[in-house]
Amino acid sequence: MITDIPDARSANVTGALWMIAAMAGFAVEDAFVKGAAQVLPVGQILIMFGLGGAAIFAIVARLNHEPLFTPDVLAPAMRFRMVSEVVARLFFVLALATIPLSVATVILQATPLVVVAGAAIVFGERVGWRRWVAILIGMAGVLVIVQPGADSFSALSLLAVVGMLGFAGRDLASRAAPRTVGTSILGLYGFLSVVVAGTLIAIWQGDALPRPDLRSALFVAGAVMAGVCAYSCLMKAMRTGEVSAVTPFRYCRLLFGIGFGIAIFGEELRPSMLLGSVLILASGLFIMWRGRQVGAKAPAVRAPRR
Repeated sequence: MITDIPDARSANVTGALWMIAAMAGFAVEDAFVKGAAQVLPVGQILIMFGLGGAAIFAIVARLNHEPLFTPDVLAPAMRFRMVSEVVARLFFVLALATIPLSVATVILQATPLVVVAGAAIVFGERVGWRRWVAILIGMAGVLVIVQPGADSFSALSLLAVVGMLGFAGRDLASRAAPRTVGTSILGLYGFLSVVVAGTLIAIWQGDALPRPDLRSALFVAGAVMAGVCAYSCLMKAMRTGEVSAVTPFRYCRLLFGIGFGIAIFGEELRPSMLLGSVLILASGLFIMWRGRQVGAKAPAVRAPRR
């Protein structure tokens, strides 16, 4: 049986384009969330953001005649995905509220490294020793940015690290989610998980939920719209092509995030962050290049699966 190698490459290109669009949208979302966090408590932002996104995806699902609940929603992969979403959103929004946008964005770029490693372990995708070395170098880049043990170390940067691990878990679970669960339903339950995250942090912090002013309300609304679009693109990307071929394009978010941090919030780039960014970016680009090399050497004839 001859495999459709050109079709596989086309799927990888399509998935990469979806991923680039998703990263642009998420960078815009992060900027809006950070702006709103200057006025509103983090818990309230998450609740408003989650309810807005869930409402949009519920409407889209009904327009597509998709049921809002099926037994597949409770599949193990979906349950793991929801827990990962709660962890990711909770800790990353806390990071956005407390550390520079550029720092949080750069740390988040380690997500593809964790996803590629997870794809090898969980899905059995082929990842050779060279890419494993690249993954370790990229994680070393995260350590350079966080600088544990140094005088400049801030424990708050660990919030972004935990959020990054949560996003990696969510992306892997999205890949394993039942095919009967469409993108709109994934988005619906993903944003409902954000509401859970916001409720947990609001209860823990004991903050009152003030009435948002027009400016902060517009920030949250902008974050919802950007997040919904980015979320849809991400789900398309993770379900198109190979995980190891598509996920490296998440590094586009690094450029968007650093640009927004400098242009909008007046942030400065520390030498350690630049070095860490180079290590993470170089690792991701090598993984992407190596993945193509391995794919090009793959045999055209394979036995059918039994």
